[in-house]
Amino acid sequence: MAHQVSAVVARAKGAPVSLETIVVPDPGPGEALVKVEACGVCHTDLHYREGGINDEFPFLLGHEAAGVVEAVGPGVTEVEPGDFVILNWRAVCGQCRACRKGKPWYCFSTHNATQRMTLLDGTPLSPALGIGAFAEKTLVAAGQCTKVDPAAPATAAGLLGCGVMAGFGAAVNTGGVGRGDSVAVIGCGGVGMAAVAGSVLAGAATVVAVDVDRRKLERARSMGATHTVDASSGDVVEAIRELTGGFGADVVVEAVGRPETYRQAFYARDLAGTVVLVGVPTPQMTLELPLLDVFGRGGALKSSWYGDCLPSRDFPALIDLYLQGRFDLDAFVSETIGLSDVEKAFERMHAGDVLRSVVVL
Repeated sequence: MAHQVSAVVARAKGAPVSLETIVVPDPGPGEALVKVEACGVCHTDLHYREGGINDEFPFLLGHEAAGVVEAVGPGVTEVEPGDFVILNWRAVCGQCRACRKGKPWYCFSTHNATQRMTLLDGTPLSPALGIGAFAEKTLVAAGQCTKVDPAAPATAAGLLGCGVMAGFGAAVNTGGVGRGDSVAVIGCGGVGMAAVAGSVLAGAATVVAVDVDRRKLERARSMGATHTVDASSGDVVEAIRELTGGFGADVVVEAVGRPETYRQAFYARDLAGTVVLVGVPTPQMTLELPLLDVFGRGGALKSSWYGDCLPSRDFPALIDLYLQGRFDLDAFVSETIGLSDVEKAFERMHAGDVLRSVVVL
């Protein structure tokens, strides 16, 4: 039997979102029906609303979520009804060339639910990142559900579903930050802040947070950054070099996704250092660097997909660290709101007033 639930829908490019009743099917083979308990308001959802991802409107927004499995379809063995899960948008296939090489975090054939959720008139919805969790219930592939310790509140756990995992993983998984390293993080929104926190947890000796917003720099300090740089008042590259013995950082995480900040990251790293791009550029952006500099500086230029995470490995581990008091997920939650408040949350996020607004259902 199909379920009628309240959900946040983006019907047209740039138009305000609306709270509507949608239809969610019972799970089919390989699918799971999840009762959503909390979902973070991520900048990617705003990208969907603005048509920055694609034009497959209407979108069912929301993807940074945790909840309880309500039902599963035939053949599902990963989870069962009653499991507390974090939703992920990269359910690995286990069969592609990356998975067969033992690198499932690069899976090239991730999948979502087969059935479509719809508006009441039958119009198919496009769920954000294959999830669509600004809804009382959502339908996903069972592999998108990662079981974690239910002692963690959904408001904290859900943030691992996207932004926090992307930033933490960019530093730790992709960048390989380790004990004694120097790290610079350019851009201190939710993803950049998670890269700061991840670097601190990994044992970095120097963590430099860079942004143009002093409020964000103050938050970065509270997350453990040892230094901050106001990018609006000076040369960012020189400032990072000065704070790292004149050499540049071992790892620079670019969490903005713009050519000018990427160039800063490129020149702010030490020789043989690593640049990690986790900020998402737009399709129109291009980058130009002297090829001799790319060759001569050595090291690695990397892009980070979802923090190069493996949800089945990383989500439970980070929840355990949270429950041990070693990784403060609660610090990322600026406010809790209802489904009807998502449009206002977009405005506050765009203005830099919040780190994360979290919808509680």
